[in-house]
Parts: sequence; C-alpha cells; structure tokens
Amino acid sequence: MAISDFERPLDSVAGQSVEGALGAASQDVVWNHDHVLDLDDFSYEEIESVITLAGKMREVLDRRIARAPILRGFTMINLFFEPSTRTRASFELAGKVLGADVISVSANTSSVVKGESLIDTVKTLSAMTADAIVMRHGMSGAPYLASKYTRASVINAGDGSHAHPTQALLDIYTLKQRLGDLKDKKIVMVGDISHSRVARSGMWGFSAMGANVVLCGPPTLLPSGFLVNERPEHARSALPDVDIETNIDVAIKDADVVMALRLQKERQQGGLLPSLHEYSRLYQVTSERLSKAKSNHILMHPGPKNEGIEIGGDVASGSNSTIEEQVTNGVAVRMALLYLIAQKNQREN
Repeated sequence: MAISDFERPLDSVAGQSVEGALGAASQDVVWNHDHVLDLDDFSYEEIESVITLAGKMREVLDRRIARAPILRGFTMINLFFEPSTRTRASFELAGKVLGADVISVSANTSSVVKGESLIDTVKTLSAMTADAIVMRHGMSGAPYLASKYTRASVINAGDGSHAHPTQALLDIYTLKQRLGDLKDKKIVMVGDISHSRVARSGMWGFSAMGANVVLCGPPTLLPSGFLVNERPEHARSALPDVDIETNIDVAIKDADVVMALRLQKERQQGGLLPSLHEYSRLYQVTSERLSKAKSNHILMHPGPKNEGIEIGGDVASGSNSTIEEQVTNGVAVRMALLYLIAQKNQREN
C-alpha cells in the first residue's frame, strides 16, 4: 500500500467524495423498506439497488479509508441474543466506517438476565433515540415482533431457523462480482435445509435474481411443502420455486454455484441423523463431487464451517472458494443497507 493512499482525504474515493459517489449511485435506487426482516418482500430492483451501493462501499473499504462520516449522528444498536463473530463484527465495522455511533448489547450482559422481556428491551433502546437496531435472536420471528415496538429500523441479523437476509444479500453480491447476471444460473445449497436461516433467505434472494435453486440434503433435513406440487393451493405463491434433490451427485451436476451449509451438530442428538460420519460420507462437499459441477463453479459457505463434516478442507481453501471474500463483502453490503435506511429516514423526517 503506497503512502499516498493514506494521504488521500478520508471522504474521497478515486478523486470523488464519498457523498458524491453515493449520491450519483442513489439516483436510480429503488428502496421502500423501513426494516430489513427477510428478502421475501424484496423486488429484483431493490436487491440490485443494494448491490450497486455495496459496490461503492467496497471501493471505500478497498482504499483503506479510515472513516467516511456520512452517517454522523446516526445511532445503531447491535442487539445480539446469540453468539456471533462474523455478522456482529461486520455490522460494527460497517457502522463505524460510515461514522455512525455504534452500541453493542449482548443478552448475557443486559437486563435480559434479570427477566426483562424482549419488548421491554426494545422499548428501552428505542427510548435512547436509536435509528437502527440490528438484532439476532434464537426465536424465529423475534425481529418482526421488535419492529412493532420501536420507531427505529430493525435489521434482522438472524432469527432462529427463519431468516438471515443480510447473508443472502452478501452472497448475491459476491456471485454477481464473479458471474455477472444470475439469471438461469444453477445454485445448489447442500446441508441442513430445514433449520437453515441462510437457506431460507438465500432461496428468496437467488430466485428473485432469476437463478435456478436446488436444495439438497438428507430427507430428514429437507423441509416439506417446498415442491410446488406438494403445496396447498393457497400457498402456491407463498414460497419461491425450488427443486429438491436428495442425491448430492445429481444435485451438483453442472452447477454454477455450490453452497455448503453448516451442519448443526445438535440435530444429530435430535435423531435426524444416524451419525456425523454417515452425513459426511453421503453429503460432504468434496473435490470429487465438485468435479461434476461446471469447471468454473463457485464454492460458498456462510460460516462458521465444520471442515471434514459438511465441507472438505482442501476445497474450502481452494481457488473456487469465495468464503473469505464473502466476509469482506458482508461489510460492504451492510454499509449499503445502513446508508439506504438512513437516507429513507432522513427523507421522511
């Protein structure tokens, strides 16, 4: 890194101010959300808007700019009821790079341990004039409940087995960097689909971008009702169209993208798997299995990964892997979301 790169003004990107670059990129933005709870209500145009702005934010990160204080005066609270490394650190960095005031709250050091309810916690944080609450919770639907009791924008950082929208958006951004248009691309997600919030948000996001989504895993870890012909009439439009395949070799054949999902080891104790050894034998994403995908395929994993169980160590660090790239892109995507929310709040106030 040349010294001159560090001597550039903190608010410039390639000779243009961050505000100017984002303002230009924002002219054609489509954004109608007060909250980011899942991607089931996101249009193609809205996802593209996030991806376009994330590209500008990635430029800021790549130039190692210490701060771009375009969100000065914006207060963001990280409220995490579950452990997290990547998502929590990513949101904290995203907020700080944009100059926001960032406060992090862990459930085990908050009044929750004294019996305070989720609703009371959210009301308390809202009373502190928070602009955004980034929330991870072990119960599906918790961010939706929180959004009803605060004026702040709620961003779902993962709720139970339900959704993880920012992970899906960063995955889409990563793939568009590599592949361009995702229309008709075959994206295969392998693993514990039933309990994966990453898979649920991913299938909405990938489908909205025109990709062909294939879900693969043991029958005990695949959700019922996802095949179109299994759905009752009233639910035909309530879920994205996906294909389901229990044979991993068939699923991966000619795939453009293979995403290995973390096997949640607690499921073994639930009787859904005979053993971890059996799972890894039948469903581990290995170099041999990936040889059936397209030669220029992309390998993804949302992390944290269990090498030797759902993914082979050699392919996880191989040339087709985007696992580390996904982490960096996650910061850029979350910066874009914070910017979009702040801009909408500013217009409405």
